[in-house]
Amino acid sequence: MLNFGIIGYGFMGQTHGDMLQKLDYAKIVGVCDINKEQLRDVPADIHTYLKADELLANSDIDTVIIAVPNHIHLEMVKKAANAKKDIILEKPAAMNGPEFQEMMVLTKEANVRFTIHHQRRWDKDYRLIKEVVDSQTLGDIYTIKNCLYGFNGNMHDWHVYPEFGGGMLYDWGVHLIDQMLWMIPGKLKTIYADVRNVINQNVDDYFNIQLYFDSGITGQIELGTYFLEDKEKWFERHWFVGGDKGSAYVDGFEPKGKIVRTSELLANVPGKITMTAAGPTRSFGPPPAGRLVTEDLPDVNVNHQMFFDHYYDYVEGKEELAVKPEEILRLMKVLDAIRISAAEHRSVDFE
Repeated sequence: MLNFGIIGYGFMGQTHGDMLQKLDYAKIVGVCDINKEQLRDVPADIHTYLKADELLANSDIDTVIIAVPNHIHLEMVKKAANAKKDIILEKPAAMNGPEFQEMMVLTKEANVRFTIHHQRRWDKDYRLIKEVVDSQTLGDIYTIKNCLYGFNGNMHDWHVYPEFGGGMLYDWGVHLIDQMLWMIPGKLKTIYADVRNVINQNVDDYFNIQLYFDSGITGQIELGTYFLEDKEKWFERHWFVGGDKGSAYVDGFEPKGKIVRTSELLANVPGKITMTAAGPTRSFGPPPAGRLVTEDLPDVNVNHQMFFDHYYDYVEGKEELAVKPEEILRLMKVLDAIRISAAEHRSVDFE
């Protein structure tokens, strides 16, 4: 049995609480928030605290989830490590790479378990695409593209403050980049990024990131919170994978998509003009009937609870840690390089 304490009982803290109450191997012993109103609906059998130090002093708690704003992650990790509690830290793990490296040193010296809550490694749309990539059914892959678009634009709560780690790069961007890094093999050679404040004055709400790997794959990530279209079918999430034996796409968080191939690959014809409805082109004219053929995507069965299932199996000695600090250190260094690339309008060599 894992006995949990939750530090920070806002949206994510309460989301963790709801999840843990469904798990037969977990018990919530206490929750903490500096805002008393956040603790109003906590069940009577769970201790409530207004100060993290008081929760950490409870010897019945062996594992803490830290779900406070980003800029106080390091402070809370120090406190929890000193209290000899195992730590699950909300993302983004830190404000920058060096800060996260300090957390790794602290937790190693304290000999406590340390991982980061990257539950979106178990998103169904992502796992569908990862299964296609891993299966090599598309041959040599040259590009993987991931887009996330919204229409409302504005941030909320502490996410509007850059000094708190606000903005979309440190919100959704952390997940999207982690998914790419966890899927694409090999070293990340070069990074180029465009990060903008479109309708938010102080924090980023748009980015376009190009990740060039020595495997020959380019990872493309684009997010816009004010990205408006009047399509009948509006998918807020889109994946595309291109290979030399076909393509695959997945749309939406409740994913729909296909593997797409051609029934015939046309031969090049030097010196001969081919007229189509689109003009003298063979590449971009409308395909004849039967030229494009589709296949169903593989079946995957995943959900966010699996983050905790894997963590419990790790504690029980049944498997390795699913989200390793070393992976997240690499992610944080990528984020630092993205900031440099966007500020200086240049590509940044990485590994």
